[in-house]
Amino acid sequence: MKLSPAHVEETPRGSRLRVRTNKRKRLAHIPITPALAEVIDNMPVGRLLILTNASGNWLTPHRASEAVRQWRDKARLSDEFRLYDARGTAATRLLNAGLELAHMAKHMGWSVLYAANVIKHYARVSADETDAVLVKLAQARRGVA
Repeated sequence: MKLSPAHVEETPRGSRLRVRTNKRKRLAHIPITPALAEVIDNMPVGRLLILTNASGNWLTPHRASEAVRQWRDKARLSDEFRLYDARGTAATRLLNAGLELAHMAKHMGWSVLYAANVIKHYARVSADETDAVLVKLAQARRGVA
């Protein structure tokens, strides 16, 4: 995908990237963090692409994957980490931030079933999170919101 400034949308409290997923052509809305906003704000004037290779051209999926592999090797991380594992990291962070599965799926451009499967595969659930589920279930039984 060629990510450009045209993909940036303003929101009431910031901005987001609005993109279509390659595989299923679903919309994904990615909040722009302060760090990403700084990168976008400091792009050279007239640049048409946000993600580029060293020559300023479109960053291909293969080259992005190679860059991640090179940084992974430099950091001496396990060969098990791949670029597509970033979705699991993102899903875990969204879950830990308190997002509901339906919201996570919408923002990631996934179906709820797919989001559930990603969480099942990647997310590490702490004991506190398990206890929080028990508390919510007990409250629901008592009719407390």
